[in-house]
Amino acid sequence: MYQELTWVEISKNALVNNIRQFRKLVGEKVLICPCVKANAYGHGLAQTARIFAEAGADWLAVNALYEAKALQKSGIQIPIYIMGHVPLDSLEEAMDFRLVVYDPKTIERLGEIGRPVKIHLKVETGNNRQGVLIENLLDFAQKIQNHKNIELEGLATHFANIEDTTDHSYAELQLRRFHQAIDLLEKAGIHIPIKHCANSAATILFPKTHFQMVRPGIAAYGMWPSKETYVAFAKERADGFELKPAFTWKTKIAQIKKIPSGECVGYGCTYKTTRETRLAILPIGYYDGYDRGVHGAYVLIHGQRVPVRGRVCMNIIMVDVSDISDVKLEDEVVLIGRDGNEEISAELFGNWAGTINYEITTRVNERIERRIV
Repeated sequence: MYQELTWVEISKNALVNNIRQFRKLVGEKVLICPCVKANAYGHGLAQTARIFAEAGADWLAVNALYEAKALQKSGIQIPIYIMGHVPLDSLEEAMDFRLVVYDPKTIERLGEIGRPVKIHLKVETGNNRQGVLIENLLDFAQKIQNHKNIELEGLATHFANIEDTTDHSYAELQLRRFHQAIDLLEKAGIHIPIKHCANSAATILFPKTHFQMVRPGIAAYGMWPSKETYVAFAKERADGFELKPAFTWKTKIAQIKKIPSGECVGYGCTYKTTRETRLAILPIGYYDGYDRGVHGAYVLIHGQRVPVRGRVCMNIIMVDVSDISDVKLEDEVVLIGRDGNEEISAELFGNWAGTINYEITTRVNERIERRIV
């Protein structure tokens, strides 16, 4: 808690809408497994997960064991899928969750533990992060079958370049490789009930990637994976699918002061006033997740754009409120989100910072309160 100096508001209605939009897109037979890793993309892990589950999500995906345990402790009843590596000496704590596997030592350790566990085999199709190469896949799957306590429930892969381009030839290549992996296992008599590869962009753009489960990430929070994804969707599938952003970041004015023309503002004197200026001091900075590298940034006060002046500090930013006559101490300020007819989207903020919307929301400090509204 920051003594209510800054907070994040999460729209329950937006989160519910987004899950329901995906349900309309994939139908009733396909499982929806929204990714809630990285503090639910900055939206608050447990609160967001509960809303997703209530809205009809079938599974939830996390990156790490500690996230899965936090969800379990919060009362989540639907399956929890751990996408990242679980340390060998922690696997005994992970047997109640769905585990992704791609290393023989994980299989050996699960076999030694001996308790029933459901796993998903990650196959490498071209992203070259986690995953078993196709030429090693059959041998790996047969090693799994040597352990009666291990159920091979799923086969997964992940696309490398489906959201940042309108040329989806590489994604098509990866999909062909995934089908090759499925056929290889099927011919060997290994039938896997849940096959999944679709992230947000794949789920939205390509129904043929849905298989038995989809794993929407950024889009579950109402943000598009990229401009290219939106353009491709609008061109090919403009059928009423509507995402609603759930994330609004706010703070309050902590001081207002007048300074004369010709004065420097902030560290390094990177900005100098050109007129008598009224500055509002805001009690947030790069420690809170407000990127130090932003250029051309503004905030919203009373529904108006207010430019950021000088460098972002560790706990403070300065904004020019000279053109707003009625601004006062502790007035509300929108850093990300909508105020009246104006909006600062995570995508726009990412443009200012030279990065992507994913990074903007996930970097907002976890200690800042997330309020469900």
